[in-house]
Amino acid sequence: MNPPPTHPRWMSTVLFLAGAYNLAWGTWTILCPALSFAYSGMQVSDKPLNYPQLWQCIGMIVGVYGIGYALAARDPVRLWPLVFVGFLGKFFGPIGLVFGVITNQTPPQALATVIPNDLIWWVPFVLILRHAYRANRSITQ
Repeated sequence: MNPPPTHPRWMSTVLFLAGAYNLAWGTWTILCPALSFAYSGMQVSDKPLNYPQLWQCIGMIVGVYGIGYALAARDPVRLWPLVFVGFLGKFFGPIGLVFGVITNQTPPQALATVIPNDLIWWVPFVLILRHAYRANRSITQ
């Protein structure tokens, strides 16, 4: 018999959804790099996607994050490091994109991708990490 979960069910749901979203986005980016690049708002009209394999690599990284989230959904308290690494990506990725916009290397419309890819996950990931911290702290005391 499995012990009862040490976390609220919504945490597993959020991580499963994040995993599914990242896997879907990563797969789309790998299979259709030019289309997903144009949709991201990063394509400048006079500069096509010259190196689609670099964009596909980003899709692969996003997909791998999705696998991590899906694994962490089983036990977010024990697998909090996967959530933490994902949160770091979702935190620093937008910072890099904002830097690109500020330095005129990235079109401002590319910032729209930050909302579904990163920002909507910040609060639930922080709450999951806080819960894991508290749960793990109580175990060690």
